[in-house]
Amino acid sequence: IRDRRFVAFDPWRIVGLVPAEAAAFSDTENVVVPLAAWRADAASLARRPGRTGVWLGPADDAAELATIGFPVLVAIHFPTFTDGRGYSTARLLRERYGFRSELRAIGDVLRDQLYELTRVGFDAFALRDDQDAQKALAAFADFSEDYQAAVDRGPLFARRFASGASGR
Repeated sequence: IRDRRFVAFDPWRIVGLVPAEAAAFSDTENVVVPLAAWRADAASLARRPGRTGVWLGPADDAAELATIGFPVLVAIHFPTFTDGRGYSTARLLRERYGFRSELRAIGDVLRDQLYELTRVGFDAFALRDDQDAQKALAAFADFSEDYQAAVDRGPLFARRFASGASGR
C-alpha cells in the first residue's frame, strides 16, 4: 500500500530479513539491505544501477543511518505486531533527522496498525501475507479526527485555534 490511496506493485526485494535467504543480488535489482550492509559499503551500494534501500531492525539506531547518509528508501521491520519500537524509529527519522523519502513498514504489519503508522511518518506498507491489501485501504478512514500532535499534523486544539473555532 502506498500513500494511503492505492495498492501498488512492489519493485523492491528485501535482502537478509530471512537468515536462510541468499544475500546475493544483481546490480540491476532494487534491493533493501540491512543497516549493517549499508554501513559496510554505502558508497558503492548507492552507485549501483539498481536502487538500494535500507531496512532497520528494532535494535538499529536511526541516528547511525542519519550519520552515514540516507538511501532512497528506508524500511522498518516489525518482527511482531506488538513490537512498537518501529513507531519511535519512524518518528525520529521524520522529525529529528529530516528523512523525506519513502518510509516503509515491513514484517508483521496488520491492517489495524496502518492508521497509526501513518501518524508517525510511514507512507508505504508491506502487509503480512494473510492481510487483504484492498480491504486494508479502509483503515485510513477509521478515525475522523486526531487529538494528539504527530508527524502528519499538529494537535486538535492548535488546528481549531488557527481556524478561529472556539471549540465550544
